[in-house]
Amino acid sequence: MNDRKRIIVDCLQYCNYSESIFRDLIAGGVTAIHVTIAYHEDFAEMVQNITQWNTWFVQFPDLIFHGRDAGDVRRAQAEGRTAVFFGFQNSSPIEDDIGLIEICHTLGVRFMQLSYNNQSLLAAGCYESDDAGITRMGREVIGEMNRLGMVVDMSHSGDRSTIEAIEISERPIAITHANPRSWHSVARNKPDHVLKALGQSGGMLGFSLYPYHLKGSSDCTLEGFCEMVARTAELIGVDAIGIGSDLCQDQPASVVEWMRRGKWTKETPTVSQGFPPQPSWFRSNRDFGNIADGLREVGFSEEEVDQILGLNWLRFFEVSFDPRRASHEPATRHLPPSDNEGRITTDAGRSVRW
Repeated sequence: MNDRKRIIVDCLQYCNYSESIFRDLIAGGVTAIHVTIAYHEDFAEMVQNITQWNTWFVQFPDLIFHGRDAGDVRRAQAEGRTAVFFGFQNSSPIEDDIGLIEICHTLGVRFMQLSYNNQSLLAAGCYESDDAGITRMGREVIGEMNRLGMVVDMSHSGDRSTIEAIEISERPIAITHANPRSWHSVARNKPDHVLKALGQSGGMLGFSLYPYHLKGSSDCTLEGFCEMVARTAELIGVDAIGIGSDLCQDQPASVVEWMRRGKWTKETPTVSQGFPPQPSWFRSNRDFGNIADGLREVGFSEEEVDQILGLNWLRFFEVSFDPRRASHEPATRHLPPSDNEGRITTDAGRSVRW
C-alpha cells in the first residue's frame, strides 16, 4: 500500500481512462495528473470530453476529482485521491474567438498548447519548415491566458515560437512533455538554448517517457533516462524539471491517426502507425517508484527526487493558476556547481555526468 508521503505530479497524460487506470494512479501514489481533453476538437467537441470526465468524477469519487488550483494537489495527497487537471494540446477549442479562453478556464481548463505540430492561429508547430513565431492573435491569447491563470504550453511548438512565448508571457511558461534534443535528436525535443531560456524565466520542463522521444525508443534504459535528467538539471537547474510522461496507456492504434492527422489532411498514411511499447521500467502509473530509484542511483538526493517527481510542479501551479498573479520572476535556483568534466555533486555527495 502506498503511504502517499511523496507528492507525485505527472504533467501530461493521454490514457484511455478507466477504473483500472484510476486504480493504477492510486496504487502508484500519483497525486495529480494533467490530462489531454483536446487535440483537434472544436469547442463543442471539447465540451463533450469534459462531460465524460464529469461522469467519471461522479462514478469514482473515491479515486479522482477535478483539480482547479494548486491547493487541490495538497488535498489529493491528504485524501488519498488523484487530482485531475484539464489541458489542450492545441488551440482548436478556442477556434478564432479569444472570448472562449475565459469560458474554457471557467470549465476548469488550466493548460493550452499554442500549436500541435502544425501552424495554428497562434504559433508555429515543430514540424513546420518555416517558424514565423508568435502571431498577432497569439500575443493577445498569451495575455489573456496570463490574466486568467492558464499555462502557456509549447511542447509541440517550433523553437522560435517557443522562445517568443517565453519572452512575451508575463508568467513562466511550460514545456510539459519533451526532452533535450541534444540527447535524442527529434523535432519534438527541445534544443539547449530553448531549455536554458525556459529555466532562466522560471518555466518548467516535463520529461517525456513516450518512446519516440527517448534515446533507444522502447529500449531506453532507466539509467540512460536518469542520466539525461541529471544533465538537464546541470543545464537549467533542478528546480525547473519534472515529469510529463505523455503516457498513452490502453489507447488503440487508431488513436495515433487522430493525434497525428486530426482534421487537417485527407492523405492516407503510407505506413500503419501504432503506439510503441513503453520501456519496461515505465508501463503504467504504478511505476513512478522506478523513476525515483533511478534518480537516486545517478546521484540525486532524496529532496531533489521529491522536487522532480512533484514538488516543482506544485510550486509552478501555485504561481500559474492564481488569476491574481502575473509575475515573470525567475524561480530561485539551487543548482550545485559543476567541475571541468561536467559533473555535479548533489546534496547526497554523489556525482552525475552526462
